Amino acid sequence: MERVSATVAAADPVRRARRLEVARALAAVLPDDGLLAREEELRPYECDGLAAHRQQPLLVALPRTEAQVCAVVRTCRDLAVPLVARGAGTGLSGGAMPHGEGVLLSLARFDRILDIDPLARTARVQPGVRNLAVSEAAAAFGLYYAPDPSSQIACTIGGNVAENSGGVHCLKYGLTVHNVLGVRACTIEGELIELGGAALDSPGLDLLAVTLGSEGLLLIVTEVLLKLVPRPERAQVVMASFDEVGKAGDGVAALIAAGIIPAGLEMMDRQATAAVEPFVRAGYDLTAEAILLAESDGTPEEVDEEVAAIESVLRAAGATALAVSRSEAERLRFWSGRKNAFPAAGRLSPDYYCMDGTIPRRALGEVLRAIARMEEKYGLKCMNVFHAGDGNLHPLILFDANQEGQWERADQFGTEILELCVTLGGTVTGEHGVGVEKLNPMCLQFSDAERAAFFAVKEAFDPYGLLNPGKAIPTLPRCAEYGRQRVHRGALPHPELPRF
Repeated sequence: MERVSATVAAADPVRRARRLEVARALAAVLPDDGLLAREEELRPYECDGLAAHRQQPLLVALPRTEAQVCAVVRTCRDLAVPLVARGAGTGLSGGAMPHGEGVLLSLARFDRILDIDPLARTARVQPGVRNLAVSEAAAAFGLYYAPDPSSQIACTIGGNVAENSGGVHCLKYGLTVHNVLGVRACTIEGELIELGGAALDSPGLDLLAVTLGSEGLLLIVTEVLLKLVPRPERAQVVMASFDEVGKAGDGVAALIAAGIIPAGLEMMDRQATAAVEPFVRAGYDLTAEAILLAESDGTPEEVDEEVAAIESVLRAAGATALAVSRSEAERLRFWSGRKNAFPAAGRLSPDYYCMDGTIPRRALGEVLRAIARMEEKYGLKCMNVFHAGDGNLHPLILFDANQEGQWERADQFGTEILELCVTLGGTVTGEHGVGVEKLNPMCLQFSDAERAAFFAVKEAFDPYGLLNPGKAIPTLPRCAEYGRQRVHRGALPHPELPRF
């Protein structure tokens, strides 16, 4: 352990002793290249996609086998060391941010597709496999994996399981929870268990559903059984333009009320399309206040009928222009604009803050109008892209962290959006998870009794409280403090701002 000793020689003596103790124990169960300890090695792991929250871990473990994962877990349990699992680090809620006194367990080396069964339409994969890689491997059998987050080129299946990720096609095909048949995972006791499976049902409690979206608080997933679906014979996208955002929101509600469930139904406001179009040249209508992208897939006959119905409903809802993709290349180009909204925001602003709340579909127009008022209130611009079909909002608040006070204003802007979501009957998160980002808004949405029930589930799986501690579930004292801050606004960083 000479390398580790040299790395921490100048550190606080107590932290140095603790790191050496943990490093020695982990070195005994990991390969020679399976432990990172130098500051320059730890720095890339100090945050996930929510870069505003950073913390270097004590150490980073890089196991290669399930046996090594379980050995790391047992070691951390025996030494009472917090343990945070991490995939690609593309999460946007701080769920993979390390614990300062803990070990970060990277599953990046678990990157193999173990089996594809075209008859059962399943894929058995390790958690470090990229989302898009599953569909690429299944394409030879005419199959694909439906959940498609915008980060699918980089995000991993393990991270998707942790956050219950969705994507632009989740309206018809569901979230991760609807497309995972089973998981193999390591408990805090260092034992491997299997939940769910290929059978239509499994005996006992449905613990699989409990663990999907549990943000690494309950288990360390080492293998996932995914459901694959056949590639449709045809898919087409209808792009509808609206001269007012409220009309676009009404168009979404009208489609669902008509019994039409598109494969994807996305909404972008004028600020978003203006940012995206120069970046990818998707062919968006830059004169529209908002556009909808509605995709139909299936047999050619089904698609022809549904596209005609979508056009009719959206025209009646006030669409000023309609365009239908005429080729697969054009369909992909329409979607490329939506999927590149986040990097397009990065071209306009030094920093952006992506929110993730959900609302009833009928409230889309109301929320967009409220966000416009918040822009004036906080002095910051906001691009809006929505999974409109299921009411999942992704406002992108633009700011410059180098300008004093702008991050604080962006943070308050985002919190107000989430509070509005709850007020309108929605939730504080749709697919990005709670992590450390949404602990305060969770206090607004859930009662003391509900949060106590969450902690009871956590304790049943992890009685030591070592798996991803301090995330997702706010403590009662934290909620009490948050309540006081909401009443006494002077406690917040910018008391001069108008309050909501």
